Amino acid sequence: MSVAERAPAADASGRGAAFHSPESGAELTVVEPLIFERSRPDRRGVRFPQPSDAARAAAAHQPELPESALRGSSPRLPEVTELDLLRHFNRLSHLNHAIDLGFYPLGSCTMKYNPKVNEWAARLPGFADSHPLDPEVLSQGSLELMWLLAELLREISGFASVSLQPAAGAQGELTGMLMTRAHHNSRGEGEQRTKVLIPDSAHGTNPATATMVGYTTVTIRSNERGGIDLDALRSALGPDVAALMITNPSTLGIFEDQIDAVIDAVHEAGAIAYMDGANLNAILGRFRPGEAGFDVMHFNLHKTFSTPHGGGGPGAGPVGVSERLAPFLPRPVVRLVEGDRGEVLHNAWAGRSTPGARFGLDWERPESIGKVRSFFGNFGMFVRAYTYIRSNGDAGLREISDDAVLAANYLRVRLTDAYDLPYDRICKHEVVFSGRRQKRQHGVTTLDIAKAILDEGIHPPTIYFPLIVEEALMIEPTETESLETLDRFVEVMHDIAQRAESDPESVKRAPLSTPVGRLDEANAARRPDLRHNFDPDPV
Repeated sequence: MSVAERAPAADASGRGAAFHSPESGAELTVVEPLIFERSRPDRRGVRFPQPSDAARAAAAHQPELPESALRGSSPRLPEVTELDLLRHFNRLSHLNHAIDLGFYPLGSCTMKYNPKVNEWAARLPGFADSHPLDPEVLSQGSLELMWLLAELLREISGFASVSLQPAAGAQGELTGMLMTRAHHNSRGEGEQRTKVLIPDSAHGTNPATATMVGYTTVTIRSNERGGIDLDALRSALGPDVAALMITNPSTLGIFEDQIDAVIDAVHEAGAIAYMDGANLNAILGRFRPGEAGFDVMHFNLHKTFSTPHGGGGPGAGPVGVSERLAPFLPRPVVRLVEGDRGEVLHNAWAGRSTPGARFGLDWERPESIGKVRSFFGNFGMFVRAYTYIRSNGDAGLREISDDAVLAANYLRVRLTDAYDLPYDRICKHEVVFSGRRQKRQHGVTTLDIAKAILDEGIHPPTIYFPLIVEEALMIEPTETESLETLDRFVEVMHDIAQRAESDPESVKRAPLSTPVGRLDEANAARRPDLRHNFDPDPV
């Protein structure tokens, strides 16, 4: 039974609804007050002990702050008890959807479960308390982990060298394109090569990155099967092309089955073959981009190797390169200073360090593009990714991709009767449907469908992307979800499709069970109201 058919039930959670949205949508009544509205004068969450006489005497001899450094008035901070603060933010947290609470099939962004053992490892005191300014002699464990992670990523991807420095996938892209420009400059072709070719099924960050580096982007159309149009690619290639940036598998969830011909054509034109590795989670243990001939690729550790994702927090986007781009990697690069590489790797995989082995930072890289991130990258993400890879092993990583592909194709087969499938072929990690049937026949848009999914306690998939699919629904179930979860999602999607036909207005009114109803999302993003009015007009 859908939410639209259920009678509203009383909230049994004890929290109360955070917001109430009337049917008119004209206003919102806030039930959970702002933290400022809970403030009461002189309430404190922390009490400091009274200073001793000795401390008072010592403070009396300290120079006073100059008048110019003093505030004219106390900051307007909320005055609440620790308990009130805790309950307030916990109540707010329960209004958010999260992977730990429910299904999150957000296409291409791979919102999969992060195993808690990763968090345990990242909180080990030796790692959590390390500091990037610690001398190398006190950082051997951290340096060893970074070196080992880079070695694992090299083995997984087939590239000659890896840098861990970029702080996110998009910055990894930027690093790759800066190295591409440095490579062409070193050959005296920097002024000549001004274009980057990008398939229309690529991630949206690809053209943005190329533009930031100063290149002009040229879009290459897809063929009728969703792959790159080879004739269009060959026509666009020439002495003015610096690189091809291709997402493989693409945002359509399709692996490029002409990839050998694509790479050969790019190299024949003297250009760099860049692979967006964001979707590496679909091909682990089955395809090694470096071995296939790609020159550079960034890894999204959150997508493939289960580090936290989203929220603007610390991320990681390592970059792998072929031999010809290796001299341009950001510096420093972690290296094995003393010890036999084979012995160190053998011991590491057996769970022990190697006596006498020493690790350091290689700063002597004259052709390097320099730093792209302060220090060496976000170390906590490296610990999580290393833990994830070692926990699964080579067979486990292959199984991860197998399960991700199986789950996506299961949904592809189960939902083709209810939604249009623009490219009806075996997919990889995600499948892209279209809601054009519902829109054309019943006036129900993909946005309406997404809002109705929210009513069932499921986060909606990515919508309206990729742009080449009308009314796109981009679904990625990931490898971590059970068959029962996938079956329930199929049931929900069928129910919404049936309601779109029999009672379209019920879908257009969704969501009805969420903390807020339909909002003007564009204005909410462009004109957010973030300022608290401390002195409201009584009128």
